[in-house]
Amino acid sequence: MSGNRRVALGRVAGVFGIKGWVKVHSYTRPIENILDYSLWSIAARQPYEAKLLEGRIHGHGLVARITGADGAPIEDRDLAAALLDAEISVEQSQLPKAPAGTWYWSELIGLAVQTVAGEPLGRVTSVFENGAQDVLVIVDGDTERMIPFVQGPIIQSVDTAAGVIVAEWSPEW
Repeated sequence: MSGNRRVALGRVAGVFGIKGWVKVHSYTRPIENILDYSLWSIAARQPYEAKLLEGRIHGHGLVARITGADGAPIEDRDLAAALLDAEISVEQSQLPKAPAGTWYWSELIGLAVQTVAGEPLGRVTSVFENGAQDVLVIVDGDTERMIPFVQGPIIQSVDTAAGVIVAEWSPEW
């Protein structure tokens, strides 16, 4: 995979206070891991690289103080509000190597999924968490399947080099 590929780690979910802080919805586990990255690519109207100046857990979420496109700290609620729903990403090369037998969601997206008998089920278009486990969203033409990403009973193997996930799953499900 290319080192310059961007991986979404979260999004700006709101504003916090009147001094330009933003609420952050983190996709990382644990959620505060997003605060380990000092440079964030902000996909605002005009995308830019922001410096994370401060960040902390607040209630059940995160709040952060970042720089604006001009490199200066955002200190105004209205400037922070302009970032609402902007995706926060980093270069994939910045991520630590995933432990053996685990994958970043971004590594699974685009992989072909097939049954243990070799029947194609489609390609992974997204991944989400439902509270119990991660779920692969697989699309094959007009058919969309949601397969729990449970290694062993359902997911038999993941081969990112070959671009294939093998699942104990029926095409009729």
